Amino acid sequence: MSKVFLITGAGRGLGADIARQALAADHQVVATGRRPERVLEALGGEQDNLLATALDITDPTAAQRAVRAAVERFDRIDVLVNNAANFYAGYFEEISDAQMRQQVETNLFGPMNVTRAVLPVMRAQRDGHVITISSLAGLTGLEFCVAYAAAKFGVEGFMESLRHDVEPFNIRTTIVEPGFFRTELLVDASTTWADLSIEDYAERTEATKKQWQSMNGQQSGDPAKLAAALLALAGQDQPPARFVAGADAIDAVTAKAKDLLAQADASRALGADLAHADAI
Repeated sequence: MSKVFLITGAGRGLGADIARQALAADHQVVATGRRPERVLEALGGEQDNLLATALDITDPTAAQRAVRAAVERFDRIDVLVNNAANFYAGYFEEISDAQMRQQVETNLFGPMNVTRAVLPVMRAQRDGHVITISSLAGLTGLEFCVAYAAAKFGVEGFMESLRHDVEPFNIRTTIVEPGFFRTELLVDASTTWADLSIEDYAERTEATKKQWQSMNGQQSGDPAKLAAALLALAGQDQPPARFVAGADAIDAVTAKAKDLLAQADASRALGADLAHADAI
């Protein structure tokens, strides 16, 4: 069945892959980006089942405009793909307060802005699917990723709780946790390095920055295959609450789950008997 997809960050990377495959499968696509002309260029130009529209996900008013345009063109929105994101890289003390806030503004409040604009449409339909791209860094902390992980951990909590809010309206939610894919997250347009420089971190910062830069274009994951998997999930009547994408992510999440179980068990001696006497 043909669906209407609204995809953020559709001008390049994973968002463009999802949009191209959705169009090829005869879905209607609202492809958004800061510059709609670049979105059109990435997707092959004007098409009957494509609407390219401007959207800065940090602007709630822009999100409302994009949703109105989607409904005016295609009458409904069946699948929201919160894909747009960026990456502020660096050690915590070298990430400025302004950078930390900008990271959270884009990667957490951005998806919230778009989801808040879309949900009234899905509630009226009594149907919909919200897919939000998180990250392996949303489940396990990584060196040099403190700002990105903070925002993506927030995405995990937002989406996991949102599921309970919207289930009565037949709205499904899926959190996607990719490992390392060639999605252009590490290109200059998406990556911002720490503003500050502290001597104690200087040697590690230089080495780690070079390591991250060398990874661009060498990641093992194929975003076209990930896009195909996400389209398959969007076609399921009962999609999973979580989709861990890539063998590297599956291994890392499995290890994290084992660590959490071990930490819970290790907490029993001190943590299990903390109730008020009248609650026992």
